[in-house]
Amino acid sequence: MGRIFFFTGEALRAMRRNIAPTTAAVVTTVLTAILIGVLVPIFQTTQSKSAEVRSQLELRVFLFDDATGSEVNSLQSDIQAIPNVREVEYLSKADALAEFRRDYGQENRDVLKELRGNPLPANFIVRPDDAANLDAIRAAIQPPNASGKPTYLSPIVQQVDNRQATANKIEEVTGALKLVLTVITALLIVASLLLIGNTIRLSIYTRRREIEVMRLVGATRWFIRWPFVIEGVVVGVLGGAIAIIVLWIGKVTVVDPLADSFALMQAQDSMSFVVLGACLFAAAILVSTIGSGITLRRFLKI
Repeated sequence: MGRIFFFTGEALRAMRRNIAPTTAAVVTTVLTAILIGVLVPIFQTTQSKSAEVRSQLELRVFLFDDATGSEVNSLQSDIQAIPNVREVEYLSKADALAEFRRDYGQENRDVLKELRGNPLPANFIVRPDDAANLDAIRAAIQPPNASGKPTYLSPIVQQVDNRQATANKIEEVTGALKLVLTVITALLIVASLLLIGNTIRLSIYTRRREIEVMRLVGATRWFIRWPFVIEGVVVGVLGGAIAIIVLWIGKVTVVDPLADSFALMQAQDSMSFVVLGACLFAAAILVSTIGSGITLRRFLKI
């Protein structure tokens, strides 16, 4: 126990001697942890919203107005038999107009006033078991003929429409966001490693005479190294603790008051702040320890 206090005291003394680089290392650790603490919930929310939108993707099979009841029932049975189809819902012309009024009536009041009759066709809403199967279902509804051109499963089908383009855009945006967040996180971690390593290197340089004396009197390698390792851990503890405090203040003052008004803010609760804070605190200590360890290996030739 006495050695632990001795090593800790030596580490703190070295940090006071090199207050400027130590402060820079702590600040970098704080900024890294804060940015990661903000980016992780944003990334998680984006993933959640992407999955939510994809779960709502569907096929619309529009029918000709002269389709008979028997033809409609037969087509519905054929579509329901297609693999990966979870549900098939039929909307009559009246249902289609009611749906339009419900979904777009507030934004298109002038258009609704100009309507004379019902121009909307009856249609089937085809919901897949997974959004990834939309293309396969569409191909089954409009299979190619002998010449390779797509034909419809039934002559009463007027058009098949889906939102695969929306799904592709969602995948593109999510993929780009993943890349950007990964690059930013990597740069922040590298910056933290370099600054912490530089702090340890300065400590080694300022104590080079003391280290030489300890070597001459027979001090073991780890006896010399422990204060520098503890110095890196202290930087990580300080940086992680300050970052968690800042994030908690931001959560209480910004995120929580807006959670009732914005769905994006509500999604932040999907990861417990305690879990996120613990992960950030452990990561800050780990990065700081690694930074000091790399520097010790390269510059402390003992």
